[in-house]
Amino acid sequence: MGTIKLKNIQTYSYHGCLIEEGKIGSDYSIDLEIKTDLRKSCLSDDLNDTVDYVLLNKIVVEEMQIRSDLLEHVAQRIITRVFSEIPEVSRILLGVSKLNPPIGGDVEAVTVELEEYRS
Repeated sequence: MGTIKLKNIQTYSYHGCLIEEGKIGSDYSIDLEIKTDLRKSCLSDDLNDTVDYVLLNKIVVEEMQIRSDLLEHVAQRIITRVFSEIPEVSRILLGVSKLNPPIGGDVEAVTVELEEYRS
């Protein structure tokens, strides 16, 4: 098994329960870690033998463009889509962070983290 990590994917998205969040938007940071078998690509040096991290990034960015009230919901959509489109992925660890959330305090970020294994 091997791990591929995409750290600190930056998006500007419109998630949140407040009406203002849907209109104004906010900065987000996403960390995605997947487990997959990298033995073949280690030997072949061929992109077709691994999980393309360009596709992983594309999935994250596209799903972050779809408005959700909850970070949990958008995170689950990302996980579902990765498992659906990339059968080689056996485990996903995903963190979706809203930067400077409007929660009435000085908070750098709020993060929802989900971990799922292919069933």
